[in-house]
Amino acid sequence: MSNRLKNEHSPYLLQHAEDPIEWHPWGDEAFQKAVREDKPIFLSIGYSSCHWCHVMQRESFSDPAVAALLNEHFVAVKVDREERPDIDKHFQKVYQLMNGRPGGWPTSIFLTPHKKPFYSATYLPPEPRYGLMSFTQLLGVIAERYREEKELLAEKADEILRYIDNKEQKIQATKLDLSILPRFQSQAKSLFDAEGGGFGKAPKFPQTSLVSLLLESYRINRDTETLTILRKTLDSMILGGFYDLVDGGFCRYSTDGRWLVPHFEKMTYDNAQLSGLYLDAYLLTGDENYKRVVFETIGFMIGKMSERHLFYSASDADSEGGEGEYFVYSYDELRSAFAHLPGSDSLLEALGATQAGNFEGKNIIRLTQSNRDDIPGYADAIGILKGIQAQREHPFIDRKIILSWNAMMLKSLFKASQLESIYLDFSLVALRNLLGHLMRDGELYHTATPEQTPTIKAFLEDYAYLCDALIAAYETTLDETWLIKATELANKAIEKFYRQGRWNFSNGEFETDAGKDDISYPSSLSTMVDVLLSLGSLVDPDYRKFAFQSLQVISYDVMRQPVSSPSAARTVLRYLSDDIVIKASEENLRRHKALFAAIGHPFVTFKPAAIEGYMACTSTACFAHETTAEGCIAAIGKLYGIK
Repeated sequence: MSNRLKNEHSPYLLQHAEDPIEWHPWGDEAFQKAVREDKPIFLSIGYSSCHWCHVMQRESFSDPAVAALLNEHFVAVKVDREERPDIDKHFQKVYQLMNGRPGGWPTSIFLTPHKKPFYSATYLPPEPRYGLMSFTQLLGVIAERYREEKELLAEKADEILRYIDNKEQKIQATKLDLSILPRFQSQAKSLFDAEGGGFGKAPKFPQTSLVSLLLESYRINRDTETLTILRKTLDSMILGGFYDLVDGGFCRYSTDGRWLVPHFEKMTYDNAQLSGLYLDAYLLTGDENYKRVVFETIGFMIGKMSERHLFYSASDADSEGGEGEYFVYSYDELRSAFAHLPGSDSLLEALGATQAGNFEGKNIIRLTQSNRDDIPGYADAIGILKGIQAQREHPFIDRKIILSWNAMMLKSLFKASQLESIYLDFSLVALRNLLGHLMRDGELYHTATPEQTPTIKAFLEDYAYLCDALIAAYETTLDETWLIKATELANKAIEKFYRQGRWNFSNGEFETDAGKDDISYPSSLSTMVDVLLSLGSLVDPDYRKFAFQSLQVISYDVMRQPVSSPSAARTVLRYLSDDIVIKASEENLRRHKALFAAIGHPFVTFKPAAIEGYMACTSTACFAHETTAEGCIAAIGKLYGIK
């Protein structure tokens, strides 16, 4: 029998619509019931491509005995973290405060009927293990404690909320200066894994904003060790496993230190960021492997993850009842499939296939050398594997269209269109469709499936990333319509979310702080500051004042530990270095844009102007006016010490 989630639009919530638990979506009906029946609330937060969310559903949420306990003693509420990031951010903060470490998904929170948290966990096993009591044992303990000690639980919950909602936190500000660059590079070097590439130990996340800042820092000071770290990391991530050599696209993270065994889900935000990163790396190094990865990733996103030029949120790790089944092959299967190819044994070896396998007795395809072009039969082998996968059940795809994630993908597509013009028309149609779908009567919305009318209003990240994509559209096309739209939305974001240098992520039921740290992708705060710096150079220098005030609030932590918030560190670096703004006629800018973009300065932008020749400016003043592009570049080089 279906529960109340059957009426929801979120694919994740619909996955739980047939659970025997009387799930409620987040809303008044659930909370009124909790108060009326004097029951604590069990809040479960997850998302559709979360492997451990699926595990907990199979083990516990589908179990009639567990359902009976929950239905009798609790009001059960399900939240899709991608649909309601404001709720998720609030309760991740609760979890971290209660447990002294970051949380994860599924997130399991127990609340009073008035939504005050008193206990938090993540995955809860069906039997005692990992040092945890079983889920049913925990439900029994909490139900008993609520009956006997509800006043004490409420007091503890109030204490937690008082700490989280403290509005009187003092700002620790420090001077912003260019020492942030060598400090960041030094900290990144100390975390670098010279053997496997990337940073830290397993599990390994791509940490795209950190790698991006390494790339930009190398362009500034040409530190050879930084380039070595950059190349090792970029090369290691695309050997196979974490990067899908067959379909294209990147998985969420690697469970090991070698980027071999991933969590197989693929998120739009990862593929948006990583395609942009590898494009920048190609422009820096000229490495054709990087360019190939960019266009394979874009091909995967357009071919498998889009509809009407809008991008879905994620594809699942699980299919056919197991994790990674779509992506792995038995040795005999591969041997048979490649039998007709010349040198098939050498090909199997080059693709890392063995009888023992590298993942639960099967094989994840992985290169044993970095250059595919040197592997005879490689293209034919990949074609065969695509045919095998076409016969398999494809992992579930979450069809939510999330504004911020689509905007990230669009920014990378606009950048890619400067190498392959075929992507320009796609990007422009996608941008118009995105605005048409998630902007109604002048109001931005966060998400909706393609068929759904959106109802959840946009958060700061939606404004920030959309403005960023609009600026990318302007820089690509030099059509000021997009710059005007970015300015309009940035002004709305300031009005909605900005308070004396602080940025809120949301202002609704939970007024959550935007935060400076990059979690899965660059923080909405740093992305918004980056937008303001662009507008300061292209529209009005006064936007830099908002940027400076924002950076001042986070200055102490960012200057001290830039590697922990690399996108915020990048905005500090950009603010201090200032932009180079190239002004010329639109025709001249189009003709020499690539030449100017190759300047050894990471912050270059363009502004059409009715002038003869070329002018080089900062955000506030011009310092050179030359008759040729080459002369303008020489003047920039002389001032900035760029060779």
